[in-house]
Amino acid sequence: MKRILLLTVMLMVVFSATFALAADSTEGKCMTCHKEKSPGLYRQWQMSSHALHNVTCIDCHKANKGDADAYMHEGALIATLVTPLDCGACHEKEMKEVDSSHHATAGLILDSNDAYLAHVGGGHPAAILGCESCHGSKIEIDPNSPNKLSKKSWPNSGIGRLNPDGSKGSCTACHTRHAFSKAQARKPEACSKCHLGPDHPQKEIYEESKHGNAYYTHLDEMNIDADNWIVGVDYYEAPTCATCHMSATPNQKITHDVGDRISWNLRAPVSKKMKDWEDKRVAMKDVCMNCHGEVFVDGHYWQLDATVNLYNEKFAKPAKSIITLIKKKGLLEHPAAFANLIEWEYWELWHHEGRRARHGAAMMAPDYTWWHGFYDVLHNFYFKFIPAAREYDDAEVQALIDEVMSSPMHQWINRPTADLKADINSGAMQEVYKELFPEE
Repeated sequence: MKRILLLTVMLMVVFSATFALAADSTEGKCMTCHKEKSPGLYRQWQMSSHALHNVTCIDCHKANKGDADAYMHEGALIATLVTPLDCGACHEKEMKEVDSSHHATAGLILDSNDAYLAHVGGGHPAAILGCESCHGSKIEIDPNSPNKLSKKSWPNSGIGRLNPDGSKGSCTACHTRHAFSKAQARKPEACSKCHLGPDHPQKEIYEESKHGNAYYTHLDEMNIDADNWIVGVDYYEAPTCATCHMSATPNQKITHDVGDRISWNLRAPVSKKMKDWEDKRVAMKDVCMNCHGEVFVDGHYWQLDATVNLYNEKFAKPAKSIITLIKKKGLLEHPAAFANLIEWEYWELWHHEGRRARHGAAMMAPDYTWWHGFYDVLHNFYFKFIPAAREYDDAEVQALIDEVMSSPMHQWINRPTADLKADINSGAMQEVYKELFPEE
């Protein structure tokens, strides 16, 4: 109680000094006005580390003459938008790591099929509040707007936002303004705004896993607000998304490049190992081995690699070869993308069901690996995608489908159940897949 009282007194002294020094300054005007006009915003800032270190409104919002989004406000040239370039004035290392990460490229997906379908199927407002709210919008300037930002692209705190100053991303995607809390960014809820749903349900997968179970059971013991947050040292009850992908270990520093420890690309139609995947896997194993033994960790990765190989060879590569041939021969009925049934079936096969299977395996969530994953993959492949492909009366396409379905991996569908169960019990079924298993 005494320590809390002492800290409160110290904070009051700091804020009193700040207001005294800034009474007649721009900083003082900002705080005095926003304390009345937007008290919630003001209180967020007041209780933040920024306030504790005398980082005020103008430090972040100050603009330079010639900035596309600059405008005069109460005698100061400011910008509503605070970009990673602005944050990088103090947080240069973090800015550079984010800029080189996959997160920073998320806005580039605005030209992909995802955004295309949102525009033609749902309409532009659906793309703004759907795709762009996570991936980031391309910020447009409206000279007639009071703050120079167009309503078509602002507000937006998407992780890959394309900013007028040329920077990519938004720090407030994880550190919500104006508190900029490190504790918030460490919690899985910070990631779950975007990483959830039918195509990338990391939130749901995490919650199903024992990692998520341990986190929600022991949150009060996670030391989540601490300045230093090293797994195995400052906390040990459970990992969060940040623990595995970003936060410090006894052997690694914090990174703001979320791909530094990811060895597989589990998003693509066909999964491939990442560049420098061996180093990335070593980095992730270092995180795992703060709570697990080496044999446990190696076993998990053996199972993951085998599962991804199975998905690739049995479903992803054959399906991709079939639809690629159909498109190459100009057999699609309608010219627009997503205007043909087989395109939808293929899209959901890899973009929804295949991702769920792969991410479920990577994050140790059994229900997502099988019932929400491979179960849906094989149902789509055998009873939706292949029948849709069979509708194309083309000898080359039909020959390719016959070749795919003649593989021992697919011949089960033509055999009696009793024989298949006998093969499973005897181990003969594993022989069909043995080439997919990594070497032990």
